[in-house]
Amino acid sequence: QVQLVESGGGSVQAGGSLRLTCAASGYPYSTYYMGWFRQAPGKEREGVAAIYTGDGGTLYAGSVKGRFIISQDNAKKTVYLEMIDLKPEDTAMYYCAAARRGGYYWPFVFDEADFAYWGQGTQVTVSS
Repeated sequence: QVQLVESGGGSVQAGGSLRLTCAASGYPYSTYYMGWFRQAPGKEREGVAAIYTGDGGTLYAGSVKGRFIISQDNAKKTVYLEMIDLKPEDTAMYYCAAARRGGYYWPFVFDEADFAYWGQGTQVTVSS
């Protein structure tokens, strides 16, 4: 059974930083895409960052590029999202997701349909 467990959310002031962690179990992990998505109240869920576990290649949404860094620890099957210079508009529930199929493909897009497994979410709140 695949499980994705997120941690690290919290409340910070604008300009602050947080580090989210996603630990995967029961999942092949290597040579798959892992992603972070977020959903703010009243808005659709959107992809913010993804990593291809095979070679560590990363992708970011334009709104977070330069402020968020996704990384991984292959041995621990864990993905991280380092977030700096947080803004109130980053307030959302953040979800870790694991791809439905393995292997590298391009172009990559943040499509929820490509991700079969989801964590329970961790709340990030940024106050101004």
